[in-house]
Amino acid sequence: MTNQKDLMAIHALFTKLVDAWNSGDGTAYGDCFTEDADYVTFMGQHLKGRKQIAEVHQWLFNGPLKGSTLVYSASSELKPRFLATDVAIVHAIGEARLDDPANDPDDRGSINTNVLVKQNGEWKLTAFHNCRIQQIPGGNR
Repeated sequence: MTNQKDLMAIHALFTKLVDAWNSGDGTAYGDCFTEDADYVTFMGQHLKGRKQIAEVHQWLFNGPLKGSTLVYSASSELKPRFLATDVAIVHAIGEARLDDPANDPDDRGSINTNVLVKQNGEWKLTAFHNCRIQQIPGGNR
């Protein structure tokens, strides 16, 4: 069901997402999502659609997350699980690092669940849910 071209395109989508964040470009960040995407932040806020995702992120990039960088964990190799030839789920681990290390607590590691769809030959995020990483009582991550 998968092919190398789709895997490369999905990796390119996540690279575009990280590059948009790191350049503080809300429009480019929003362009990684479908027009009707759902985006749930680690705080439980539900953003609806590409436009709101772009606007909220631009506000963040201009304010509380100004100068921050988005880093995906090396252990978070993207391994899409294809549900169909045009639908995939990807779990990723990353961290938004604040510009000033003195104000950056060491508890910002996040795991996110991403639903991707292939529309007109292009992969886009259509659902994203992010939360802080917590240890499982009595177990590993």
